[in-house]
Amino acid sequence: MKAVAALIASSALMGSASAFAPAPVSRVNTALSAEMSYAVPFLLKPEGTKGWVGDVGFDPFSFSEFFDMKWLREAEIKHGRASMLATLGFVSQEFISLPGLPQLADSNLGPTAVGAGPMLQIVLWIGVLEFWTNKGNVTMETMFEDSDRVPGDFGFDPMGLSVGKTQEEKEEMELREIKNGRLAMLAIGGMIHHNWITGDALL
Repeated sequence: MKAVAALIASSALMGSASAFAPAPVSRVNTALSAEMSYAVPFLLKPEGTKGWVGDVGFDPFSFSEFFDMKWLREAEIKHGRASMLATLGFVSQEFISLPGLPQLADSNLGPTAVGAGPMLQIVLWIGVLEFWTNKGNVTMETMFEDSDRVPGDFGFDPMGLSVGKTQEEKEEMELREIKNGRLAMLAIGGMIHHNWITGDALL
C-alpha cells in the first residue's frame, strides 16, 4: 500500500514539474529565398536589373522598381558617353586650345573663358540631336513607344566594330562601354572637384 502511494505521489510530482519545462523546439532549416546583391552584400539583389548587361545587383535606391529600365539604361549610357568625352576634354584643355581661345591651366574656367554664347550653342545643338535621334519622343513616357528600340543604339558605328559579331560578342562590347562610362562618370566628378578644392590644375 505504501509502495502504491509512493508511486502515485512521484507521478504527480513529475507531472507538475513537466508543466514548467520548456516546450520542445522543432528545428526546421529554412533557406532564404531572396538572393543578396553581389555589389552591396547587405542589400537584396534588385529584380528589375536582371538580364541587363552589366548587372551586378547595384540599385541601392530601387530605381529599377519605379522607373522604366530602358529609360534608366539609356540615361546611364548617354551620361557615360558624355563623361568619357568630358574626361578627355578636361585633360586636353590644359595643353591644347582652339584658335582664338585662351589656354587655361584650370579647365573649370573654360565655360567662363568662352562666354555664354558658345555654351548655349552646345546646349541647343545637343537638344536638337536628342530630338532628332528619338524622332521627337524625348520624354520618359514616350521615348520607348517603339518596343523594338534598344537603349543607346542609334546605329552609330562608323568603324564597323560590330559587323560580323555574334550576340555574345556584342554584349561583351556593350559591357566594356558601360564599365568605361561608369568609371568616366566618377572620374570627371573627381577632376572637377579636385580643381575646385585645391585651386590647382589637374596635371
